[in-house]
Amino acid sequence: MPWPLRWAARVLTVLLALALVLTGVVVYTVRKSFPQVDGSLRLPGLAGTVEIYRDKSGIPHIYADSAADLFMAQGFVHAQDRFFEMDFRRHMTAGRLSELFGASTLDNDKALRTMGWRRVAEQEVPELAQDTQNYLNAYAKGVNAWISANPNASDRSLEYSVLKLQGGGGTPEKWTAVDSVAWLKAMAWDLRSNVEDEIDRALAATKLPRERVEQLYPGYPYDRHLPIVNEGTVRQGRFDQRAEPRLRAGRALQAAADTLDAVPSTMGAADRSGIGSNSWVVSGEHTKSGKPLLANDPHLSAQMPSVWYQAGLHCRKVSEACPYDVTGYTFSGMPGVIIGHTDRIAWGFTNLGPDVADLFLEQVDGDTYLYKNSRLPLETRQEKIKVAGGKTVTITVRSTRHGPLINEVIPGARPSGEANAVALQWTALTPGRTADAVFALNKAGDWSEFKAAAALFDVPAQNLVYADTSGKIGYQAPGRIPVRTNGDGTWPVPGWTGEYDWNTAPIPYDQLPSVEDPADGFIVTANNAVIDPSRYQPLLTMDWSYGYRSERIRTLIKEALEKGPIDSAAMSRIQQDTHNGFAETLVPALLQVDLAGPSVQARDLLRTWDRAQTPDSAAAAYFNAVWRHLLTLTFDDDLPESARPTGGDRWYEVVRRLLEAPEDPFWDDVTTREITETRDDILRQAMASAHQELADRLGADVKAWRWGDLHQLELVNGSLGTSGIAAVEALFNRGPLPVGGSKDAVDATGWNVQNGYAITAVPSMRMVVDLSDLDLSRWVNLTGASGHAFHENYWDQTQAWARGDLLPMYSSPEAVKKAARHTLRLNP
Repeated sequence: MPWPLRWAARVLTVLLALALVLTGVVVYTVRKSFPQVDGSLRLPGLAGTVEIYRDKSGIPHIYADSAADLFMAQGFVHAQDRFFEMDFRRHMTAGRLSELFGASTLDNDKALRTMGWRRVAEQEVPELAQDTQNYLNAYAKGVNAWISANPNASDRSLEYSVLKLQGGGGTPEKWTAVDSVAWLKAMAWDLRSNVEDEIDRALAATKLPRERVEQLYPGYPYDRHLPIVNEGTVRQGRFDQRAEPRLRAGRALQAAADTLDAVPSTMGAADRSGIGSNSWVVSGEHTKSGKPLLANDPHLSAQMPSVWYQAGLHCRKVSEACPYDVTGYTFSGMPGVIIGHTDRIAWGFTNLGPDVADLFLEQVDGDTYLYKNSRLPLETRQEKIKVAGGKTVTITVRSTRHGPLINEVIPGARPSGEANAVALQWTALTPGRTADAVFALNKAGDWSEFKAAAALFDVPAQNLVYADTSGKIGYQAPGRIPVRTNGDGTWPVPGWTGEYDWNTAPIPYDQLPSVEDPADGFIVTANNAVIDPSRYQPLLTMDWSYGYRSERIRTLIKEALEKGPIDSAAMSRIQQDTHNGFAETLVPALLQVDLAGPSVQARDLLRTWDRAQTPDSAAAAYFNAVWRHLLTLTFDDDLPESARPTGGDRWYEVVRRLLEAPEDPFWDDVTTREITETRDDILRQAMASAHQELADRLGADVKAWRWGDLHQLELVNGSLGTSGIAAVEALFNRGPLPVGGSKDAVDATGWNVQNGYAITAVPSMRMVVDLSDLDLSRWVNLTGASGHAFHENYWDQTQAWARGDLLPMYSSPEAVKKAARHTLRLNP
């Protein structure tokens, strides 16, 4: 062999050997962190033996004789599978990410310290019910038992090993009840209401007259899309289902927007364009079994691992001392079940989205601010942020009576002018009782107990749908929702006058909308309006989702019922529906435009399109490309970057109205000074640009285009998955996968028209509960039970999720034990 080839062969041999050694080290490191799921372990602090059964998906069902043992074991199991995720969330909610990741997350920490989530959680824990505090402490004991048993970074998770190589990570401190409660603040933040809409309105008004900005926020179409509650009103201080109503600042804001952008997303997509959920319940009069069916699929970010963790929590003998027999979706880091069913009732959540946060423009001078013609001292505190590999950074957080000044923590964002600061008032920044609500839901056995539990649910306010084994169905709107002295919460308001202050008391719970056993036999919630304001006051919000998903679900339920009683398979098919609700409006308009050239062939795809956005649909690919270009061509020239359209049903309504006004100024491209474009010019250009883009990306054969080739899901690890280091990201991220649906289809796979077609939010789980036999219920998670990369349960449910399949949701002892692949006993 010639010398150069011999040399190259030797080098290649060495490299292969090094790769094999490195692979072995990685495999060894990874496997060391995998949990023990069989045999027995001693868990100091338990009062009795606990059994944990896991099925092939790694989903645990925990059996104990006391509530304290049950939640201690849950803490241990969560830590086994998801401790790094829990520790990451703990650092995030406390504004301590820089301790793990260095200066790259400093702006995130500054924003989170300004919000003060952990400070509120510290105030909240002592005000919770004693049982709740006991359960939170028992859960923490379980987590800490696991930490004590795994002192080395390589034993805890691969992420710690990677961070250790980079000089970060450290040794995790003990878990506390505050760590769990602080996570509820993160949940509330990602499911907040219209703060960004308030800022976007105000920023848009820096370029457009107010009346043109209002065009971009049309009212809810009550005449076309029904609200959730269609009967009842407030009468004599209570919501009465049977009653009938009587008829009746620039730079500071941009700095505030920067601060809000710096708050990391925990459950939702970063741009929040896909946040939402579907839930509906059908009474037994319409089902094959004669008992209710309940479906739920919250739309959150496409995280790896999924934000949800499936589990069953079972007292071996249900009693007053140990009242839990509940199966469903949990949050790692939080005891109890968030969504699921007990042995008698089931419930689901969708985001209610009431306006629970307002932006107050303030006049700050030095250490004072103006309020009702007096200068009051700002409340101040200092926050010290430790930075891995760097010096500790100290910031000063300043607050008015309305809340923290959120425009002050981003470098270079120093506002000036009459209104030179922005304060955030948000209901979650005062202590609440949501943790109490979780445990109360988990032991509820009937409608009255469910409503009593919902009364404790402060933030985030959720639409709660309900069904039980006796046949009852219902809906309840809970939450701490402010009553405003003036204004409707849609625009930032002056704080110095006092005229827009909130009342001391929120809307009383008894006045919030509620329905049981409605006449039509089903209830649908999909972030649509809760109730028509002509029949209900006070104000809940002006910024609803516009009802395209809810109306489609109602239509599909009615169509199914025309064929006879429905079953859980029919409920699942509805969850998978990819129909585009705006195509019926836009496609006819596109077909009427004079068009020439190669784009004609692409447009012809729409003539026979069934409006389904399946992964293999060429027409769906073209339609969504046209929609993307239509929005950017129409609005990007008129709006500041942060207020430009991301897509979704608000823009459906905006464009629907503009299609009837072909000369509206929004159609004109203000960058072409010698030309005034009209509707048809923009529609024509959108079709041509869409054709050119897809031809470049997918080839010239329009019939070979596929929506799934554009619309793809990449599962990105919530921490190291965006490290910027390709080798590290490859360890933790998975995908991409071609997926159907779109932002406001029932199968709501959100994407941002400004950034392309990549999926930003998804149905994060799907569940169908059968109240005739709870073991016939079905569910699926986006990823899997494990948070350990390369574990068999890391993303084993993803393919089933992508196909629209559901897995058995067993809950009875007999079914759980029969399906068990692993059994672990925890002994005192």
